[in-house]
Amino acid sequence: MRKLNYESIISKIQEWINDYSKTANVEGIVVGISGGIDSAVTSALCANAIGKENVIGLGLPCFSNPQDLNDAKTIANILGIKLVVLDLSSVFKEYLKISSPQITSNSMSEANLKARLRMMSYYFVGQSLGNYLVGGTGNRTEIAIGYFTKYGDGGVDFEPIGGLYKCEVREIAKLLNIPNRIINKPPSAGLWDGQTDEDEIGMKYDLIDEILYRLDYDLDLTGFNEKDIEKVQTMMESSRHKLMMPPTFRIKI
Repeated sequence: MRKLNYESIISKIQEWINDYSKTANVEGIVVGISGGIDSAVTSALCANAIGKENVIGLGLPCFSNPQDLNDAKTIANILGIKLVVLDLSSVFKEYLKISSPQITSNSMSEANLKARLRMMSYYFVGQSLGNYLVGGTGNRTEIAIGYFTKYGDGGVDFEPIGGLYKCEVREIAKLLNIPNRIINKPPSAGLWDGQTDEDEIGMKYDLIDEILYRLDYDLDLTGFNEKDIEKVQTMMESSRHKLMMPPTFRIKI
């Protein structure tokens, strides 16, 4: 992997967040805090950049593991930011109820519904507070392979850690004094019982990081399993639509 000066990277990201917020002329930033490492790091960077009093964390359980919300509260307390908790379980349940006579859902559509209900909540709270940006928590690894819900956790205003591979987020978390329990917690979007990111993807983050890094910088991939390389490339190719604005038919005169 590339060698980074993590302290310098933290400083540059925080400066970028501060500059972006000033340019957008906003009052603050809303961040969804899941209880995992990515949202913890994003929240810390935003709080350091614009002041903890200007960052609002959102805890949005939706038939989630209760420990995730406890971890979100821990993160908010450590950072000194306000945490607003909105339990979306009843909203999710009611949506499935009113749609069931006509639509039969499946596990993936239901999982993505949870993510999209959370996105809706980010913007509702942000606009209700006045004029707040929604800070994304996606890292380079997940964004590149499309491991996010389109118009769900991908529906944000900016991505502070979007240039960092997952392994680099871990290193930055240590410097930001994120608890080891959060850093070492198996990454999970909490979309269903027992769900973990790596099980769903079918690969370990460390392996994806190494392959993706070499693909990003056109480096030698000798020694890596060809099937693993193809899997990463396929995920990247099949998710390109998530990274672009919707195509529009143009009228030619």
